[in-house]
Amino acid sequence: MTDDRDDRHSLRVRAVGVDTFREPVVYMRRDCHVCRSEGFEAMTRVRVARGDRSLIATLNVVTSELLAEGDVGFSDAALQKLGVAEGDHVTFSHAPPLESMGHVRAKIHGKRLDETAMGQVIRDVVAGLYSDAHVASFVTACANDHLDRDEVVALTRAMIDVGDRLSWSVPVVADKHCVGGLPGNRTTLIVVPIVAALGLVIPKTSSRAITSPSGSADAMETLAPVEVGAAGMRRVVEREGGCIVWGGGLGLSPADDILIGVERALDLDSEGQLVASVLSKKVAAGSTHVVIDLPVGPTAKVRSAAAAERLGRLIAEVGRAVGLAVRVVVSDGAQPVGRGIGPALEAKEVVAVLRREAGASLELRERSLRLAAEVVALAGGAPDPAAAAAAARAALDDGRAWRKFVAICEAQGGMREPPTAAHRRDVTAARDGVVAAIDNRRLARVAKLAGAPLDKAAGVVLHVHCGARVARGLPLFTIHAESPGELDYAFAYAGSQRDLIDLAEPA
Repeated sequence: MTDDRDDRHSLRVRAVGVDTFREPVVYMRRDCHVCRSEGFEAMTRVRVARGDRSLIATLNVVTSELLAEGDVGFSDAALQKLGVAEGDHVTFSHAPPLESMGHVRAKIHGKRLDETAMGQVIRDVVAGLYSDAHVASFVTACANDHLDRDEVVALTRAMIDVGDRLSWSVPVVADKHCVGGLPGNRTTLIVVPIVAALGLVIPKTSSRAITSPSGSADAMETLAPVEVGAAGMRRVVEREGGCIVWGGGLGLSPADDILIGVERALDLDSEGQLVASVLSKKVAAGSTHVVIDLPVGPTAKVRSAAAAERLGRLIAEVGRAVGLAVRVVVSDGAQPVGRGIGPALEAKEVVAVLRREAGASLELRERSLRLAAEVVALAGGAPDPAAAAAAARAALDDGRAWRKFVAICEAQGGMREPPTAAHRRDVTAARDGVVAAIDNRRLARVAKLAGAPLDKAAGVVLHVHCGARVARGLPLFTIHAESPGELDYAFAYAGSQRDLIDLAEPA
């Protein structure tokens, strides 16, 4: 093998300590001999190699003295993905032509993508050939309902094909998913132990937040480890019948992780990509029977009955096409569920429900019981819907669900107490009134500005729900933050939002 240091395209690696999220980025001086000989410019896609390892990275050009002559800066992602260290020598060449971008450009101009085209795009995305800008162009081209039913099926199958798939030793594997958009709707952490306590297998892979203050994996992580790997997940499920783990570290739908990262940056959700994301992960996790929770409300992700019907039909049709038994459950999305919004605050609500504590959220409890009963009925765990509902309620009420949840946490690495924020401030009612409406999206934004979900203890505790009578000066919600600056930031935003919690005149 040729010594990299003797190659005229060789440079010495320097770690520059820049977090570029998932995208590998390298930094070269403008007068770098490699830049000049190859004609590289800023944002050029380049192939970086050391020995038999290589990756495609985006080039940034440095015009200061940040780098010495002969050095190339590596972002954190580039170091990790290529597996090199400071001082190693690497070589550079032009990246191969990205032929599948022709399909993306065709989609931008309104053309349909068949299974072959969709497969080529997704394979190249997972291979690391697409920059974040390329991925963003694909995500945007497919957004705003620009994928028809067949294209969603093609996207789902492509996302399944590029990842690993789990299989289980039982014919029926249950799962449950919520499409999101409803703060505090952390039913998964209650449904899984109920279903597992009733003897069904439910290996739940959950997502981190995309555009919300918390995902199920974020909340669960405040109670137990969620990054357990595929072998760890299998061990937990074989021992306890269920798990609640982060799906991003399992390699089950790697394209979805990449698309979600870009969607998060764009604050963009696409109906077709949502369906492909959810169902590809279910198939990859080995699920056979899936219940989908579809909250509907004026400020939820799904805003009308007509939209819910359309999305529910698409989910069911795509599910059948990829071999899943799917049941869609439409639920009330007019206001947040429970009181806590944010990873730790939602986890504390879950524990209160599972432990049957006085004052636990009745709405979170009843939603969870309804969904658990739907899972049990769909998966054949009871002879009829009434028996499924009775079995789910009994498992929660007699403590089996709580004991199963503790056992799952211990199997995943040990149960712990969720953290508590150091800083809090109340947002109070400006006048007397009756709560007429709560804006889910803006309240979620308050929680995010307070630091959620990255700051696990940050978020909002809601003190009122629709129909409640409030008096001037009493708290509507309390902002929790881990730093004074984030508390001030969130509080200022909340104060600027008229009718975030809409108060009607009392009767």
